[in-house]
Amino acid sequence: MNNEINLYIPTGVKTENELFNGFGRRELLQSVVGSLFGGAVAALLWLIAGNVALTVVAVLSGIFGSVMMCTKDQNNQSVVDQVGDMLRFRRSQQIYPYRMQDEWGMR
Repeated sequence: MNNEINLYIPTGVKTENELFNGFGRRELLQSVVGSLFGGAVAALLWLIAGNVALTVVAVLSGIFGSVMMCTKDQNNQSVVDQVGDMLRFRRSQQIYPYRMQDEWGMR
């Protein structure tokens, strides 16, 4: 008798609710922090240049950029996550020194 068991693996299942595709509560908080940073940069531009158009463009670019960098793609990775992974890899051990020993214990 040939008893085969078929395994169904669903794709695209999300672990938490999302506001739109790839953007949930965690990404919203990251975007708010990024937008606040962009607002601080825009405030500095306002103090230095005093140009309204430049300040408005800087604020809108900060908001748009932070949302785009925090939105996850189809691989469940955002730009912020990828940069964090690269930094974590850079800080991890890269050199593994070892001494070659006799395999059979003859020495």
